[in-house]
Amino acid sequence: MDKNTVIGFLLIGVVLFAFSWWNKPSPEQIEAQRRQQDSLALAAQVQQQLAEQSGRENNAPEALFKEGETDSARVAQLRNNYGAFAGAVAGTEEFAVLRNELVELKISSKGGRVAYARLEEYKTYDGSPLVLFEPDYSSFDITFVTANNRVINTGDLYFVPVKRDDQTVVMRLNAGDGAYIDFEYALRPGSYMLDFHIKGTGLNGVLAPTTNSLDIKWKQKIPQQEKGRKYENQLTGLYYKFLADDVENLSETKNDNEQLSNRLKWIAYKDKFFSTVLIADNFLAATDLESKIFPEGKFLKEFTAVTSAPFDLQGQEATSFRFFFGPNKYSLLKGYNKGVEADRQLQLEKLVPLGASIFRLVNQYIIIPLFDFLGKFISSYGLIIFLLTLIVKLFLFPLTYKSYMSSAKMRVLRPQVEAINAKYPGSDKAMERQKATMELYSRAGASPMSGCLPMLLQMPILIAMYMFFPSAIELRHESFLWAQDLSTYDAIVSWNTYIPVITPYFGNHISLFCLLMTITNIIYTKFNMDQTNTGQQQMPGMKAMMYMMPLMFLVFFNQNASGLSYYYFISTLITIVQTLIFRYTINEEKLLAKLEANKKRPAKKSGFMARLEEAQRKQQEQIRKQQQQKGKR
Repeated sequence: MDKNTVIGFLLIGVVLFAFSWWNKPSPEQIEAQRRQQDSLALAAQVQQQLAEQSGRENNAPEALFKEGETDSARVAQLRNNYGAFAGAVAGTEEFAVLRNELVELKISSKGGRVAYARLEEYKTYDGSPLVLFEPDYSSFDITFVTANNRVINTGDLYFVPVKRDDQTVVMRLNAGDGAYIDFEYALRPGSYMLDFHIKGTGLNGVLAPTTNSLDIKWKQKIPQQEKGRKYENQLTGLYYKFLADDVENLSETKNDNEQLSNRLKWIAYKDKFFSTVLIADNFLAATDLESKIFPEGKFLKEFTAVTSAPFDLQGQEATSFRFFFGPNKYSLLKGYNKGVEADRQLQLEKLVPLGASIFRLVNQYIIIPLFDFLGKFISSYGLIIFLLTLIVKLFLFPLTYKSYMSSAKMRVLRPQVEAINAKYPGSDKAMERQKATMELYSRAGASPMSGCLPMLLQMPILIAMYMFFPSAIELRHESFLWAQDLSTYDAIVSWNTYIPVITPYFGNHISLFCLLMTITNIIYTKFNMDQTNTGQQQMPGMKAMMYMMPLMFLVFFNQNASGLSYYYFISTLITIVQTLIFRYTINEEKLLAKLEANKKRPAKKSGFMARLEEAQRKQQEQIRKQQQQKGKR
């Protein structure tokens, strides 16, 4: 072998080593691969057991036995299928009740799981107890592999309560000879949090020696709790927080699923106003999430999470979680961050949909503090909304005034604009007409854009309000005037017949606050169009489009929270009153005289006007060149 061949082999070896090192999987990818392989192995073992246990029903141990089989043979078969946990196959389901002043929980001896959660201070829309979930439509199962390579599921086995009182219980899964697994629950006084610890004792030789994690499958159906199913469904979703990152969620409007390799801190099954959250003290790994929508019936959606958590087979450390069973109240959820370092905060308050980016900031730092402050002194939320609207309008008053003054300047200059239109008629003189109009505005000190900018600056608050009111649990079941519940629609006319197109989008009712909001918006639209008529030609159909917007609001808001429609109704009324006050207090003759005086001053163009005129000059020059080229042809 010559020197070049040796060098070639060495270079190939270096390249292969570098390639392997560069493409080696991350710890998260290795963990995901391990979980996938373990899942495949578990699935194969489950299939094998199902084949061996054909005919078994409801996990009843007698279904495993043949007729006439001796007791010793039955015990042997149970031991073969369940290993050391054979003694936990048979039993009677009982419930240990944990209760404080906020929540009532039932812990089932079958599976050792939380099988029932009811909130003490809340009711459903029809006055029934507000139950987050019941045993028949929820499950929380943990899968183990025994030392004899059998797959067992805690949902099939019976636990024994060994310690219990009103706020604590220990559910024990016995494995014989002093070996057991404890599920420890502790309900904190005056809290929606439930501590949950899993700890094994004497499991060496009982579980597979490679056991270092718990495989968890958590499933729950979400019942309808509110009167308005459509918007409750839109605000019901599966949320999750990455261990060192932000909160995300599956789609709330369609069936969705996600496979996550990164570690999670918590998983939440969120309703419009209430949530069930599984919070890991350590982390959740290699998680598969699924959300399924029910188009009709008792339930809105079904959520499923398949995940895993670290487990100490030696029993020296417990695998610890917390459950949150409670309302999506911003101040309550935000309170769990107090005293916690920024990078370790739970951020449960992000279960409250307040909008993205700037809209959420407006709600967090302006609307919610103001809303909570008023709530300390006033019991009527209808009055609180009115005062909140008034305060917001006062805050926006300078922008509203500036917008009106801009339209007033355009209005008093309308005769001069109409004279320009008469001087340069026709589409062929559109550029000259536009140039002359802009020169008029520039010399007089008026700008078409100065009226739009204040309106744009108000949009973050208007959109923030749109997100806040439907999500504010404080409005739930609060009445005002004819509205029985400000968190849902206030129907004055209803019908049961399904009408295609109308029923899915508009609903089978008419909401009075929504109707009043639409009427006031139509009035304001007409009034505003009259006030802002500058004499310039408008796009065809623009007037009809302006009237279409309030009618579209009628469709969009008819099934939404009446508190939201009430806010926009009051806001529009105040805007109309402000406009009338401006109209009758501002002397337009003096305003016109001021604008005429501006014309006599040396021309002073704003940056925007200078750029606009430069763009017009270039466009005219281009048109002139095109016409000259056509003339040469």
